[in-house]
Amino acid sequence: MDWSPISLTFKLALTTTLVLVVIGIPMAYGLAFSRFRLKPVIEALVSMPLVLPPTVLGFYLLIAFSPNNALGRWLNEWFGFSLVFSFEGLVVASVIYSLPFMVHPVQSGFRNVPISLKEASHLLGKSRMTTLCRVLLPNMKPALLTGVVLSFAHTIGEFGVVLMIGGNLSEETRVASIAIYDRVEALDYPTANTYSLVLFIVTFVILFTVFLLNNGYALKRRI
Repeated sequence: MDWSPISLTFKLALTTTLVLVVIGIPMAYGLAFSRFRLKPVIEALVSMPLVLPPTVLGFYLLIAFSPNNALGRWLNEWFGFSLVFSFEGLVVASVIYSLPFMVHPVQSGFRNVPISLKEASHLLGKSRMTTLCRVLLPNMKPALLTGVVLSFAHTIGEFGVVLMIGGNLSEETRVASIAIYDRVEALDYPTANTYSLVLFIVTFVILFTVFLLNNGYALKRRI
């Protein structure tokens, strides 16, 4: 039994989630409060992974990251690495593919915080960063938790995008979903079942915990 696909899967999910926290919160903040003309375009692009087949997104990322194209050639010449068939490429692809699962819950959280809290903070002379960290985020913990958990769980279940970008390289890009497919093709059902059962249990526990915490938080708000 090779456990490297499981460990690589959780490493990818954790890395992707941390990156999404850094870029997703500012993006959600901008989409929640900005009124610029291109806002619907940005929202549509962020939401595309929800409806676009993963293989389509993976194909275009594969083309973009290829050393035969400008972006891939630039990364190879200036930084000496390629995003194709590498863990770094999996992270970039996973961030793009899981972006709406972070942005949408956090954006809704920003919109549900009473605007009076934001205005009061500004009237007291607090900066936007202070208002964000001290006023808005503490009052939208369920939305933040939901975004983090959904991003992590969604990354665990990725298949099409990571297969197109990373291929099936042992201990480098072979995550659990690809290992399951590989074992089924080899008619090794016991190993495929073990991988599947581990992912099923972990994702269930994660989702159960977030629903339990959010329900408890909602109950405290009512009291």
